[in-house]
Amino acid sequence: MTEWWLRPEEWTALRLSLLVASTATAASLLPGLAVAWLLARKRFPGHAALDTLVHLPLILPPVVTGYLLLVWFGRRGPVGAFLAEHFGVVLSFRWTGAALACAVMGFPLLVRAMRLSIEAVDYRLEDAAGTLGAGPFLTFGTVTLPQILTVKIAGDDLSLKKKKGEFGATITFV
Repeated sequence: MTEWWLRPEEWTALRLSLLVASTATAASLLPGLAVAWLLARKRFPGHAALDTLVHLPLILPPVVTGYLLLVWFGRRGPVGAFLAEHFGVVLSFRWTGAALACAVMGFPLLVRAMRLSIEAVDYRLEDAAGTLGAGPFLTFGTVTLPQILTVKIAGDDLSLKKKKGEFGATITFV
C-alpha cells in the first residue's frame, strides 16, 4: 500500500534517521540543561573556556569534528577503548556513533536556547523559593523549569533539525 510513496529501503533509512536524531536529542537533553544552567547562573574560573568548548562544534568544520570524535571515541581512542573494554560499547561505524556525532553537533544550539531562557528567568523568584525553604532542585523544578519549558522545547526542535541535517561529522565518524 505504501509502495507508491516510499520503498521498503527508504522506510528503513527514514526510521534509522529518526532513531539517530531522537537518541541524540534524548542523550544531550540533561547534560545540555545542566551546562546551560551552569553557564547562565554561575560564574567560575573557566566559564569562558566552557562556553567556548560548548560552541566549538559550530565553529569547527564538521569533518574536523567527526575526525576528533573518531580519534577520541574510535576503538583505539581513549574513551572508545575504555567503553569497548569495560562495557562492550562500540560507537564508531555504528548507528550509535551517528547518534553521538549528531548529539555533539546539535549540542551548542540546545545549550544556547536553554541558556538564554534560563537567563531570562527572574532570579528573584528563585531566591524567594529558597527563602520559603525550597532546596536548589525543588526550586529548579518548580520555578525555573516551568518558565523555560517552551523555550527548551524550541531548543530541542532546533537541535533536532540540525541533527537530521548533519552529514559531515557523521560520515567521518560513522
